[in-house]
Amino acid sequence: MELNFPATGYDFTTYVPALNWVGGSWAEATDKHGELEIINPRYGKAMSRVVMSGAADVDAAVRAGEKAFATWKDWPLRERAHIFYRLRELMVKNIDELAWLVSHENGKVFSEAKAEVEKGIECIEYGCSLPNLASGNQLEVSRGVACEVTYEPLGVVAGVTPFNFPCMVPFWMIPQALVGGNAFILKPSEQVPLSSMRIAEMLKMSGLPDGVFNIVQGGREVVEALCDHPGIKALGFVGSTKVAKLVYGRACTSGKRALCLGGAKNHLIVVPDADMNLTAENVMASFTGCAGQRCMAASVLLAVGEVDHIIDEVVKRSAKMKLGTEMGPVTSREAAERITRYIDQAEKMGAKVLIDGRGQRATDGGYWVGPTVLDGVTMDMPASAEEIFGPVLSIVRVPNIDRALEVENSNPYGNAASVYTTSGDVARRVMDNVEAGMCGVNVGVPVPREPFGFGGWNDSAFGQGNLTGWDGYRFWTRQRKITSKWSLQKDATWMS
Repeated sequence: MELNFPATGYDFTTYVPALNWVGGSWAEATDKHGELEIINPRYGKAMSRVVMSGAADVDAAVRAGEKAFATWKDWPLRERAHIFYRLRELMVKNIDELAWLVSHENGKVFSEAKAEVEKGIECIEYGCSLPNLASGNQLEVSRGVACEVTYEPLGVVAGVTPFNFPCMVPFWMIPQALVGGNAFILKPSEQVPLSSMRIAEMLKMSGLPDGVFNIVQGGREVVEALCDHPGIKALGFVGSTKVAKLVYGRACTSGKRALCLGGAKNHLIVVPDADMNLTAENVMASFTGCAGQRCMAASVLLAVGEVDHIIDEVVKRSAKMKLGTEMGPVTSREAAERITRYIDQAEKMGAKVLIDGRGQRATDGGYWVGPTVLDGVTMDMPASAEEIFGPVLSIVRVPNIDRALEVENSNPYGNAASVYTTSGDVARRVMDNVEAGMCGVNVGVPVPREPFGFGGWNDSAFGQGNLTGWDGYRFWTRQRKITSKWSLQKDATWMS
């Protein structure tokens, strides 16, 4: 099956069907639950199809993983990491092709899609570094007695990834899991399963043994089977809070370790002393980037005191944004309708629409919502509290920092929060008191770069630790503690 994606622009392009990848080969589902069309959101047209698998297909992938794990786990750590050196080179060489594939299946503009692939490559680079970090340590704890720790693989593990970053989020999991010696099963979003196929092909081209990496395409049936299968030892998940909570509970009930990242309602606190140009550009990029379809996007601006000059500049810059070249569509008709309902509801409840993205479009078809800014949003409006997941910024007016912190900390999510200020005292006060796991000072999308771990607090994450970085490696491995004594000591100790 030829997987090279031929597009070099936004013109509508069809692609091969998304099949399962089991034991190093493409396969149709044996436990088939139908097929879905894969829609290019820019045009609202099907560019491919995806097979919807079931529990029997998960079992086949587990058996292929178990067979491969028997020898893969014995590869030296450094040799497992060398696979990712080669993968990195392949991705760099084919970065434009990968970016156009992401753009067509997800809807991102090319620059955003390329940035996503580059971030995936950064995650791979961290995987390459793991032999220098994960070699364990040893200490002579008593005379002639040494204790050491090693990090051992779990076996077959799995990851479920969302529609908004089809190439990047799988690499939050794959390098740490595979360098750690596990076999991995990926269940990509059924809306954007095409990038995962190129990942599978490139891993094989990089020398990864068949069966170490598998893909099972599908929906709910596959996720439930991954949670329930006794052969899967750990499960990572990225998606909505509602589903993350269900997956976490089901996976843990079956005895797995699980780490599930959910949704967000991120707040940007803007105070009068903030730099106007830096703040306006940053806020605009935060709520419009990837059409607002990212868990790190700004959704609420907490305007502290007199900051109208900054809001005016945000509105001015956002109004100039060009749909189609600077911002892409949202992922589906349902998403566009949901986002529009939030705007309609806020306006009906008294919010002022400073920029109206309803009805804006860049093509005749497709699913478009332009940048939208709502002012005078109050806490009883759903737009202020619920995750919209679109290019909508809700402005909530507050008199002081204390009230801004009350608003931020009253929401159930704890993913990200930022403050815009030129005061170190204000910055430290906010950083010390917001209920969020990822925080920014004059940074609207405070994504921790490798090796720092990605993960929020409260209803934005279920499970212990972060999914990326060193926490991620520890999640996919287990510690073996070894105590050794090789010489007979003349004097006695408590360990004699």
